[in-house]
Amino acid sequence: MTSGTVILLTAVLCAAACSLLGSFLILRKMAMMSDAVSHAILPGLVFGYWISSDSNLVTGTLGATAAALLTVTLVEALGRTRRIDGGSAMGIVFPAMFALGTVLVSRYFSNVHLDADAILMGNIEFSIFDRLWIGESDWGPRSIWIMAVLLVINLSFLALFFKELKLTTFDPALAAAMGFAPALLHYVFMTVLSITTVGAFTAVGAILVVALIIVPAATAYLLTDRLGWMIGLSVIIGALSAWLGYEFAVWQDVSVSGSMAMMTGVLFLLALLLSPSQGVIARLLQTRRNRERFAVDLLLVHLLTHESTREKGTENALGHVTAALRWSPPQATSTIGRAVNRGYVLRASDQLTLTTQGRSHAEALQTR
Repeated sequence: MTSGTVILLTAVLCAAACSLLGSFLILRKMAMMSDAVSHAILPGLVFGYWISSDSNLVTGTLGATAAALLTVTLVEALGRTRRIDGGSAMGIVFPAMFALGTVLVSRYFSNVHLDADAILMGNIEFSIFDRLWIGESDWGPRSIWIMAVLLVINLSFLALFFKELKLTTFDPALAAAMGFAPALLHYVFMTVLSITTVGAFTAVGAILVVALIIVPAATAYLLTDRLGWMIGLSVIIGALSAWLGYEFAVWQDVSVSGSMAMMTGVLFLLALLLSPSQGVIARLLQTRRNRERFAVDLLLVHLLTHESTREKGTENALGHVTAALRWSPPQATSTIGRAVNRGYVLRASDQLTLTTQGRSHAEALQTR
């Protein structure tokens, strides 16, 4: 495989593995937990390397996973004190853990390939050179194998515990009443998240790990209200972000990980603007339609109120209606035009008259 193929395949596998878990973090309102875990594993990674006196994958992974679980436990413990909320607890724990790891790196590992830049941005560009050797056999880039295994683990976890995760996410009290253990499942989920984060961040960096876990799921959340679709869409969006980011990085000769993280933000912005149900443009159009409909309804009620009175000729005159409803001339013209087009109002010179359909609609509005 070429270097570009390895980079892209690593990123797509990473995006799929991370995005599978992101939907549940979004729905549980724990989005920043991935950021906390991705930064807090640093001291555990350093400790694992210190034990093996080298950048050993096994000890580094075990140490980083232990640090991630410690972070989750500390955040949960601080949250249970009820003196600070979950966000504040994460804000306390993960900077402290990351700072500790940075100090340890600069003090004991400044001469090896473990530095802050590598941790934040990753080394996905050099994935092809980091090979998996079993005996004398070269099995290819190690990052591909790691991310493929993590993807299988996450798929298996969701397949086995999807119903339980769904129930504990939307109604933990009901889950507890039915005999489930929401707290236990939460820690199992956090363990899987920690393992995924540990496996991914050395290849793609902490920034991209957080982006791939959270942003595709948040983007999918804007596009659907069904959990299954949300998970599927988040995987597709994550993979698309990886591909677009790689193409942009090659085009502009910039950081691959940074470009991929940027593309997750670009796709989120597009969804935020263009989502048919929750997009900014759709909401603005809906607000405008509601305002226009309300104006037509207000006109019909006004005409019906004065239809049987002696002042009908004056009250339902175009100029008086405009003044009574405090409309500007352009607003009055457009509202009356919509009412006429919908068959609610007849306009003869400057007089407005309700049609049978308009009268029925106005009477229905008054009885609501």
